[in-house]
Parts: sequence; C-alpha cells; structure tokens
Amino acid sequence: MHEPYGPGWQQRLSEALDNVRLMGRRAWLALLGIGIGCASVAALLNMGHSAAQHARQFYEGLGSELMVAEVQREGAGPRAEPDLTAMPASVQAGVAISLAAASVRRGGLQQEAMIVGSGAGLARLLRLGVDEGRLLSGHDDKATHVVLGSFLARQLDAKTGDRLQIGGYVYDVVGLLVATGDNPLLPVMLDQAVWMPLAGMRRLMPTPEVSLILALGRDTQSLTLAADHLSAYLQMQLPRHQVLVRLPSQLLAGMTAQSQMLTWLLAGFAGIALLLGGIGVMNVMLMTVAERRREIGIRLALGARAHDIGWSFLLEAVPLGMVSSVTVGVACGVYPALAAARLQPVEALRED
Repeated sequence: MHEPYGPGWQQRLSEALDNVRLMGRRAWLALLGIGIGCASVAALLNMGHSAAQHARQFYEGLGSELMVAEVQREGAGPRAEPDLTAMPASVQAGVAISLAAASVRRGGLQQEAMIVGSGAGLARLLRLGVDEGRLLSGHDDKATHVVLGSFLARQLDAKTGDRLQIGGYVYDVVGLLVATGDNPLLPVMLDQAVWMPLAGMRRLMPTPEVSLILALGRDTQSLTLAADHLSAYLQMQLPRHQVLVRLPSQLLAGMTAQSQMLTWLLAGFAGIALLLGGIGVMNVMLMTVAERRREIGIRLALGARAHDIGWSFLLEAVPLGMVSSVTVGVACGVYPALAAARLQPVEALRED
C-alpha cells in the first residue's frame, strides 16, 4: 500500500498556526473584526431572549384575566356611577376607581400624590399585599382610613398608625402596601399613591367621578368576548360616556411587535459587523498571499500541489475565526459559569 503523498493534517494545522503567529498586528486586527461580529451576534441572541422573557413575565404580572375599562364623559350631563353588582356572566368581579391629585402631609413632610378611591375588591383584582398593617375592607367605607404605597410611605417616613392630612381632613394610616411596580394598564403607580375607600373621595371633591373600571374575566381563552360584554354593559350603564376596554394581551402584542423590530434591527447590525470582520480576514489573507508569492513558488517547485497551498491558507483563515469565536464565548460565559459553580446545594434544590 502506498503512503499518502503530501503533508498530513497535523502538519498543515501546525504550519497554519505558525503563519498566523507570524502575521503579527494584522492578525490581531482581523481577530478584532471577527470578535466584534461574534459579540454582536451573542448580544443579539441574549437581548432577544431577554425581551421574550420580559414580555412573558410582564403579561403574567399584569394578571392574564384582568380587564381595564377607561370611562370618559362626553359633553355636559350628570355624573353617573355604574352598578357593578349585576355584571355579565363572563365577568366574575369588578371594581370602580376614582382618581384625584392632592398634597399629602405628615408632620413637616409633604408630597404630591395620586389619591385612588376604590373598594376592598381592588386588592383581589390587582393582587395587592401589605408590608405592614392591613388592607381596606368594606367596614372602612365611612371611616377616614387610608393605605399608602411603599414608595410614598418612605417619602413621608410613615408607618401604620400615623395620621396624614389630605385636603381639609386627617386620615389614619391602616396599612402599607408591598411594592407593586409599574402596571402600564393603569394610569397611576400604586407605589406612589394613597388608597382610600371610594366613598371617602367625596371629602376631597364634591362630585367624584369614576374614571376606571377594573374587572376579571372567567378565563384567558374567552377574555376577548368578556371584554366585549363588559364594554356593552358599561355603555348601557353610562350612555353619556365613552368606554374603552383594554386587555394585557393587547399590550403584549405591542411589546412583541417592538421586540421583533428590535431583533431585526440588531440582526442587521450583527450581519454588518460579521461582514466587515469577514472582509477584514479576506483582506489580510490576500495581503499575505501577495507577500508570500516567493514562498508559494518555492513550495510548488519542490512538489507541493495546488490544493496543498489552498488548504494551507484556508486553515490560516479558519484559526483566525475560531480564536475570535472562542474568545468571545469564554468572555461571555465566565459569569454564568461562576454563578453555576457557586450555587449552594440547598439553593439548587429549593423549589420556587
């Protein structure tokens, strides 16, 4: 059996690595171009995944069965408050909300805040919890009791049992809410608001007006139908008002569209970066071919075949891309790897 003619793969790879090392600064510039392109692709994948996770968590945080009806009075006419005791069968619960802006004082501290007037059902619909004290109940409707958002409580240095002045009345703080974060479905941040019974809003304004109706559907599958039923019911209850029902899924669809647009934009940037990196490698290799024409001629004269020369230069280009990719991968993977290595057994086995 005849032995194979020409250099083996180990020798070819060794020569390619030696030639890359001898390229010096040009090789490092080519590596930088490829590295930028690889980093762009890695950033694109991470940002796309993070955007999808955020959208999913956002949807779950809003409450997938929540409906928000905005009520706006058109023209002159008497202010009306809808009857929410006979809601459509597709709607399992509803609560009215009235909003007002006022100065809240405690001692020498004063803050401008939104006042949210609503019933005890607000806690169920928005999944509210207290960090201290208690939530409002039906027994508080005629009392001057309020619950503070977490951020406003810190600004006023308030706690349960303190007394606040809002308008011309003094109110007792019966609870402090757990931080809820921003809910884009609502026109107010509860962390920076005061929650009082809806009936208590008459102490701040002579004729408070309901501007929002929060409701829960029976299930997520029939939520669109429930929204139509809720809109028709409220429109019948409030003939001189315009009713607009919003759903979390509508916001999620908007966020998904924005995420897709961002993904395509980043894909374009990453493609351009990779193209520029590839052109940089091609330019370096073309310059190398031009400078090593004498070497190529000598190797051909000594018996090297055309594909041996081709494999030599191709393998030189391949280590340039591989080193860049591996470097970026290691740099991006160090932190997750350390986080996984440092995870304690108790934490790893703990269920959410």
